Amino acid sequence: MLVLPERLTHDDAAACGRMLAQALRAIPGDRAVADASALRVFDSSALAVLLDCRREALALGKVFSVGHMPPLLRELATLYGVAELLPHAA
Repeated sequence: MLVLPERLTHDDAAACGRMLAQALRAIPGDRAVADASALRVFDSSALAVLLDCRREALALGKVFSVGHMPPLLRELATLYGVAELLPHAA
């Protein structure tokens, strides 16, 4: 499971993206779930990081989903028209 940090803003996005990409390559199997339960401080950069992670997961042949996405982040994803690209993890 990929774990997002408590803070994910523009200043944190590049480092977080690299960390998640590295973790993603180490996850066995065909599923990748990003756990957003710790996420408290974020901006739209969090969506960019999740979309990059999704793109990397798909390139590795993995199904990508997000668990425990904060309601405000889900609203941003809907506003930007990308909510369907970041499905809720079952």
